[in-house]
Amino acid sequence: MDAQGRGRADNIDPADQWVLNPNTGEYELRLNASAPQSAVPRPRRGNPAPTGAGTRSGQRARTAPERDSPAPPGTDVPGPRRRRGAPAEPPPGRRRTKPRKSKAKKVLLWTGGSMAFVLVAVSAAGYLYIKHLNDNITSVSDDGASTGGFSKDQAINILVIGTDKRTGKGNDGYGDAGSVGHADTNILLHVSKDRSNATALSIPRDLIVDVPDCPTQQADGTDKVIPGTQGVRFNTSLGQDDRTPSCTMRTVTELTGIKPDDFMVADFNAVKTLTEAVGGVDVCLAKDIKDPDSHLNLSKGTHNISGEQALAFVRTRHAVGFGGDLSRITLQQQFLSALMRKLKGNSTLSSPTKMLKLAEAGTKALTVDDKLDSIGKLKDLGLELGKLNPKNLTFTTVPVLDNPAEKVKATVVLNDAKAPAVFDAIKNDVSFTEVKNKQKAAKDAEAARLKGTKSAASEVRVRILNGGAAGGSAQLTLAWLQNSEGVLKSENAGNAPAALSKTTLEYAPDQAAQARRLAEIMGLSGSALKPGKSVTNSQGLPAMTLTLGKDFKGAGEPLTAATKAPEVDKSTADKVKCAS
Repeated sequence: MDAQGRGRADNIDPADQWVLNPNTGEYELRLNASAPQSAVPRPRRGNPAPTGAGTRSGQRARTAPERDSPAPPGTDVPGPRRRRGAPAEPPPGRRRTKPRKSKAKKVLLWTGGSMAFVLVAVSAAGYLYIKHLNDNITSVSDDGASTGGFSKDQAINILVIGTDKRTGKGNDGYGDAGSVGHADTNILLHVSKDRSNATALSIPRDLIVDVPDCPTQQADGTDKVIPGTQGVRFNTSLGQDDRTPSCTMRTVTELTGIKPDDFMVADFNAVKTLTEAVGGVDVCLAKDIKDPDSHLNLSKGTHNISGEQALAFVRTRHAVGFGGDLSRITLQQQFLSALMRKLKGNSTLSSPTKMLKLAEAGTKALTVDDKLDSIGKLKDLGLELGKLNPKNLTFTTVPVLDNPAEKVKATVVLNDAKAPAVFDAIKNDVSFTEVKNKQKAAKDAEAARLKGTKSAASEVRVRILNGGAAGGSAQLTLAWLQNSEGVLKSENAGNAPAALSKTTLEYAPDQAAQARRLAEIMGLSGSALKPGKSVTNSQGLPAMTLTLGKDFKGAGEPLTAATKAPEVDKSTADKVKCAS
């Protein structure tokens, strides 16, 4: 076929097939399926066609007729493709140009594309950084000494341990040379269930205690039970005889009756790196201090300290107070108060640089138990601690006395007249500061359950269950109630379906008077009384349910929980105190 015949058969110019795609905003080439397609590219309009049969030299080859011209017989020509409002078709033979996108559309495309790229980049970098922080964390087993880790809906007890081990550059002048890392600084941090208050209880390193047997996982992965020792310094609960922080945990439980949820261990470097990360903390001195032992040399007044100077501050003891460990504890509490104020301040929380430095320093400086071994878990704990108001964070110390067995006073012993009340207040989630909140309202409601008329002991009907107390406790309590207290309508109902940490008395509304009488006899607090429903006893009569929990001390031993904190020497994190 000649050029002219080929033009008639293939009479649809591809230039006429560009169609706007409304979904993409782009023009696309769409050829009609019924139009024969040539395998040879056709010459553009206005360009000379190659010479050959049916054409004269220099004459332009005939092309397909215009769209509105009558089509030759037998030729399939598609109808008009431009819709109303669509862009006009370009003149025949001219390259179709794509419409320019509006400036606004370009901005949206660039912004969307850039944001997508940034999100992908940040996500990837964030993942790598979190992995990096996780790799920073050092964790060791709690060896079953903890509660299993803190819970967001419960009170929190964290044991913070500072060791005297010389690790890291520039620490040769601190601590004991060759120390295995004793528990030099010890704070049991209790955070209330409703996060309205907290108590930081310092435990003196020179307190004489009994260190219990410690099942311990060693560095090589083997298990070993380290025998306990009696009448030794508290600081030997770590490091001595290969003891790990779980031993210190067990010693705290033995001493206070409080089982920590988690532990954190920090060495000298932690103080230096954490204070540098937040830009230093402000401390106040009531006098000039020059201590050659700790290397602290500061004048009277307020100073911003960090790094080596911060470490020297918390290590000072000879130049403050009576020059002993108790004086240093007071100084450390003042330092931690200043750090708390700095962490809660806008200058730290609003600075991404400081927050990143803090995350980096914190994960490198601390050794934690294996229930806190990820940045996610530490973040969750940090969020819980972040709910605290510094004015309701109380610092105090375990009440102690000079060791009467020593002529030269070097150690201290527990003050048995005052310490138990402090421990009980913490165990029962009692604040050492006045807090007007839901917690106080709940405590008031519990106390109100004890107020009102009381039934006669002979009218009290109760079933007794053992829910975690020592074996035989239910039967011993039954005998005591019937023989000594006249509660004859009582019976032993065996073991409770589940163990309880605290003793409870459940009763129906019409048994409130009976509950108040039994609470008086048993020495139960209002928190032990649980309004609920009665159960049927062996005689088919409605009875209350007394469940003896793990806190049960024995028949006739009162279980009244603390509702008010005892008077102690204390300070709060919001107040600035000048060291003297």
